[in-house]
Amino acid sequence: MSNFRHAIKLGLFLFAIWLLLSGHFTPLLLVLGVLSTLLVVLLATRADLIDGETQLILLKPSVMLYWLWLAREIIKSNIDVARRILSPGMPISPNIFTVRATQHSDLGRVTYANSITLVPGTVAMDVDGDVITVHALTEDAAADLKRGEMNRRVCSVEGVFPCSL
Repeated sequence: MSNFRHAIKLGLFLFAIWLLLSGHFTPLLLVLGVLSTLLVVLLATRADLIDGETQLILLKPSVMLYWLWLAREIIKSNIDVARRILSPGMPISPNIFTVRATQHSDLGRVTYANSITLVPGTVAMDVDGDVITVHALTEDAAADLKRGEMNRRVCSVEGVFPCSL
């Protein structure tokens, strides 16, 4: 019964995304959207891909706040990397270091590692347990990650309190 509820939540979530992305509200397209959503949920159910961990994270309001914060960080880093490319005199100091992921689930650690890679100037090179090896283009980018703000925000999305480094 629990998986059935998760399948319904996934279907509603996917249809909402489909509706937002398509922007079409004609009856034919709405029916096609419902049918495609049902097909995806059916395939996900048959492949045993629906679990409670993912569903709980996707439906939390804190996920949207995290996406907005991450988008701001991506924009700031894009500007910084572009300035360094266009102004060859600006220093770069490539370095490799590790950060600790304090999330309790694999999904939380993967979200953290992927967020690191999404931000220009940093790449998560390896995840080994709760240690993530990172390559950063500058000392500033490395310092931002070492401060742990991204780690804390991913923990808050996951619902892990306290989130200590």
